Amino acid sequence: MKRLILAVLTLLFFFNISAQSGEKSFPTIPSVTVKTIDGRDFNTANISNDGKPIILSFWALWCTPCMRELSAIAEVYEDWVEETGVKLIAVSIDDARSTSRVLPTVQGRHWDYEILLDANSDFRRAMNVNQIPHNSIINGKGEIVWQHTSFAEGSQHQLIDLVRRLNAGEDISGH
Repeated sequence: MKRLILAVLTLLFFFNISAQSGEKSFPTIPSVTVKTIDGRDFNTANISNDGKPIILSFWALWCTPCMRELSAIAEVYEDWVEETGVKLIAVSIDDARSTSRVLPTVQGRHWDYEILLDANSDFRRAMNVNQIPHNSIINGKGEIVWQHTSFAEGSQHQLIDLVRRLNAGEDISGH
């Protein structure tokens, strides 16, 4: 009986040690070829921001909440970049028939984001994005640490708050 108790306690001890020493494992950005706004091929595995956070925002021209969200962020984006170093990459999932309208829309709305075109929705599927707007926060190691779908007025404040918390070393994955 003593041996059994000792064996169980030993197993629990080692299990506890390994659970405490193991870091959370997060998915990374999948490798998919999309287009830049100027028509060049771009591999999404190369998305980076010199170790600083990235907001990946999936959107489309026909998505009114997407347009409202990206416009609301545009009003404060320069401040966000200055404060946190964050980069926003807006991934248009508009199909080939409407991608020609993306650049004029981005320019007309003065969105100073990096824009990627995912006309075949390959990147959207690889990221398991089912609804838009869909935002992901990527940490400095290229790991997807937070995701959210939908937009409500003012939710951009939660987004930058999460980036600030990530920069401070907090775990934001449960939010």
